[in-house]
Amino acid sequence: MKTIDELLHEGVEGKRVFVRADLNVPLDGTTITDDGRIRAVVPTVKALADAGARVVVASHLGRPKGAPDPAFSLAPAAVRLGELLGTEVAFATDTVGDSARATVAGLADGQVAVVENLRFNAGETSKDDAERAAFADQLAALADLYVGDGFGAVHRKHASVFDLPKRLPHAAGYLIATEVGVLKKLTEDVQRPYAVVLGGAKVSDKLGVIDHLLEKADRILIGGGMAYTFLKAQGHEVGISLLQEDQVPAVLGYLERAKELGVEFVLPVDVLVAPAFPDLKTKAPANPTTVAADAIPSDEEGLDIGPETRKLYASKLADAGTVFWNGPMGVFEHPDYAEGTKAVAQALVDSPAFTVVGGGDSAAAVRILGFDEKAFGHISTGGGASLEYLEGKQLPGLVALED
Repeated sequence: MKTIDELLHEGVEGKRVFVRADLNVPLDGTTITDDGRIRAVVPTVKALADAGARVVVASHLGRPKGAPDPAFSLAPAAVRLGELLGTEVAFATDTVGDSARATVAGLADGQVAVVENLRFNAGETSKDDAERAAFADQLAALADLYVGDGFGAVHRKHASVFDLPKRLPHAAGYLIATEVGVLKKLTEDVQRPYAVVLGGAKVSDKLGVIDHLLEKADRILIGGGMAYTFLKAQGHEVGISLLQEDQVPAVLGYLERAKELGVEFVLPVDVLVAPAFPDLKTKAPANPTTVAADAIPSDEEGLDIGPETRKLYASKLADAGTVFWNGPMGVFEHPDYAEGTKAVAQALVDSPAFTVVGGGDSAAAVRILGFDEKAFGHISTGGGASLEYLEGKQLPGLVALED
């Protein structure tokens, strides 16, 4: 895989460089609530601009239906990128139309532009190879070189991720190089004990990674909504907690395999419950009750791991050599249910291990709960991409950059 440093050595002055970034940031209206993904691409964009390239940054945001939708405009991301770079960033109001062509044509050496949301064009995500290729051709007309740096999208076979690199000389940006290096440390150069913490809503989202990591991890700690499917598999009442009943047989199989392989599977011993899901807008007091994990009332919902589980999980992480964490332990957006996620984050901070926060809600939680990002070994920008890599899957965006 060619690196951006090699590209810079060859010279990029005066050349139009298309940077496929991941600016898919959470928005409250037009206000960015977590700019972590924008900050992550700044080193690549700055290096190219400083070397005299005419930088064209592109990304998706949200899930528009292949047509323009103001709610998913990249305009706020373009403004924030300019603030972080300390320079004005031009913004094209379309992706490959008149505005994009004029904006790119107007760039001088060292200047940066952002084009509108790639997913405003149906060709970006099309499953039809010809439709995707046609859109990639339009994107290719805007640039001379391609730099892939949107790690959060490399698991997608999308036009800007998979098809476009085939049409232009290409290289991996700093972010992708860093992410791949970290993931190799989690799969090829693991310091033991290797502890994996998995949370989030659905166990079905994590089945592949559990299956793969059973062969590699020493301990797997389970929290979040997915924990209740595990508790149900053990025969416990889970009340009205999030439950994927159809996944119980698969979960039982993993628990059995873990025993055979000598992998320690750690489940909650107590949980916070309430009769209803909390109001995340007003964050009104929820007044949860702590109960044993095998004593959840039939009419209540588990919403966070309890204090004994927090202590247990911290003890299981204290002596680890490597920790990978993906998925919050509870409804961390509400203060009454944030302590479990906060405890896991603090345990990673306190651990001497090489610690990786696996993107998505986990990365957002670390920032929202006020932790210093530098206290962790690495905070990934791509939850889904990280998981698929750890499952052993080939990621289309990485394959395209290796060609």
